[in-house]
Amino acid sequence: MSLKAQIDAYNVQKEAKLPADVLALMDTTNEELIAQHIKDNALQIGAKVENFTLANHNGESIELNDLLNKGPVIVSFYRGGWCPYCNLELKALNDYLAQFKTQSAQLIAISPQLPDETLSTKQKNELDFDVLSDVSNKVAEQFGLLFTLDERIQALYTQFGIDFEHYYGDKSFKLPLPATYVINQEGVITYTFLNEDYTLRAEPIDIMAALESEQN
Repeated sequence: MSLKAQIDAYNVQKEAKLPADVLALMDTTNEELIAQHIKDNALQIGAKVENFTLANHNGESIELNDLLNKGPVIVSFYRGGWCPYCNLELKALNDYLAQFKTQSAQLIAISPQLPDETLSTKQKNELDFDVLSDVSNKVAEQFGLLFTLDERIQALYTQFGIDFEHYYGDKSFKLPLPATYVINQEGVITYTFLNEDYTLRAEPIDIMAALESEQN
């Protein structure tokens, strides 16, 4: 099943479960975020990515340049382990991991979650790739993905029991747009999936096609 089909199925469940006013608020704030065109200022295809180092789920330092020495790198920015769309995406990427490796590609996922929460996300989703902790969103900002959650959504998520201080160590309510990049061994972006709509995610098959096209 495609990732889109999985997301569509989740959306049906969500619409059946949540009150109409909550769904309307989610839709309104999502549309307002889309209208900000944040993705237009994010790194695009052809941009060179500056090296960065982040701690993985085990507290080990992972450096982009070290990964690029071995092959292209897929970078997936996600919001957090509390986000059902992110969990669906991470699992879908994990299912494609063996195919990505046929192109010598490595996969990393990045969120501003604290290391303990990053480890929880990896374990919960049984992920076989490095999940990195971008505390304070420094790398997300480097990629131009950073935004602040609407105050109405902040209140709604708090109502849902999502404790941002617990997950992120602060109450800034700053998150990265969910985004996916393929970076070639020269450090240049060759594929992007950028969308302000957090319910839309890159299809692993499209990422695979981008990797294969680089080899041709």
